[in-house]
Amino acid sequence: MSKSRVGSLGRRLSSWLALQSLAGLAVVCVAVYAVTYVNLAARQLETIAQKETQVLHLLAESTRDGDVGMLKHKLDDFFIGHQDLTLSLQRPDGSVFYESAAAAASTEGARQLRFEVPFSSATTATLTATLALDTRDDRSLLQRLGLTLLAAAVMGTMLVSAGGFLLVRIGLRPVRELVEQTRRLAADTLHQRLDGSAQPEEFEPLIAQFNDLLDRLGQAYEQLEGFNADVAHELCTPLATLIGSTELALRKARGTEEMREVLGCNLEELQRIAGIVQDMLFLSHANHGASARRVPTASLAAVAKLVGDYHEAALADAGLHFEVIGDAAGEFDVPLLQRALSNLVANATRYAARGTTVRIEISETQDGEVTLTTVDHGITIGAEHLPRLFDRFYRSDRSRRDAAQNHGLGLSIVAAIARMHGGRPFARSVGGVTSIGLTLRDASAGVVTAPSTS
Repeated sequence: MSKSRVGSLGRRLSSWLALQSLAGLAVVCVAVYAVTYVNLAARQLETIAQKETQVLHLLAESTRDGDVGMLKHKLDDFFIGHQDLTLSLQRPDGSVFYESAAAAASTEGARQLRFEVPFSSATTATLTATLALDTRDDRSLLQRLGLTLLAAAVMGTMLVSAGGFLLVRIGLRPVRELVEQTRRLAADTLHQRLDGSAQPEEFEPLIAQFNDLLDRLGQAYEQLEGFNADVAHELCTPLATLIGSTELALRKARGTEEMREVLGCNLEELQRIAGIVQDMLFLSHANHGASARRVPTASLAAVAKLVGDYHEAALADAGLHFEVIGDAAGEFDVPLLQRALSNLVANATRYAARGTTVRIEISETQDGEVTLTTVDHGITIGAEHLPRLFDRFYRSDRSRRDAAQNHGLGLSIVAAIARMHGGRPFARSVGGVTSIGLTLRDASAGVVTAPSTS
């Protein structure tokens, strides 16, 4: 399945910073341009309004004095030094009464103001005044300002982008250091941990989680190495026995009964090897997601009692009593539960003190879980061994004094069966009382408690 590439984090951050800078500078430049444009427009309106007042004042004085020739002369004097202003006065018939010297020039884009002027003379009573303000200088100023702001925005964006790229590269230096640290990790250096002393606090959770992962990987690697050694040890003993007995049988001619005895011993060792292989295959299937085949089970206590009956002879030889306390119903894989309980009872039989009772306790929880616990009285298991009791081939007794009868996969199978039922295994040992069991998730959520049986 193809995966889309996200790309370089540094390039993405630099690109985002450049776009943000461009957007920010563009907003500032547009705001400056808009404010300048509005101020110039307001100044133009204010200027033309002031000139309108002055023109009206001149016309009012000339109307009062009745001297039209003096009016034109005053208007000519008024527009001296105001080349950006033009004035045109028209009679009602459209004829020009007065036009300033610059009025003939182009007024394209000029700001114009038309108003009626009362004027008493022999030829007309009112005049139409057109006052125009040339805004070419302001437009030129706005154009230069726009180009300047555009250049400033582009140059500013380039400078900020270059600085941002440098800062991003400096800021990502801790990431490169972490990559270098992880590159130095290998199977023989799993004891090393990432050094987060010089890292920012945002990386602290990541470093902590990664170091925890290294802890788990280290433990898993050690377990794998130990597992390989345990497998070799477990298979070496029966294979050595098979090879030795076969070599002895082949050295000289033997009778039928003697050969039968040799073959019988070899068969026992072969069965032991087959048992180890079958248990390892079962664990492999369980670890690859195999689930329990659940069927309605009316009484787990009845299942536990059948297991007790199967171990009755071994319990009697060990001088132990057996009882079942509690009951529950639900949907479970009965053969798997029988196997798990059988392993737990066999384990308790080996370590319980003579004359005590091996007890299976069955209880339920409010959230639809059922707990099966095997309790025995004997030696106390050290706290350092409890977390590893369910590892393959793990033994708290390193002497392996019972290796001929037990190959160390029983509790691993119990843990696998618990996981296949959506549960988990557990182990406690305090004051000589050891409780080992498993918690199961009841798919039917119909757990029922029954009276205790023994």
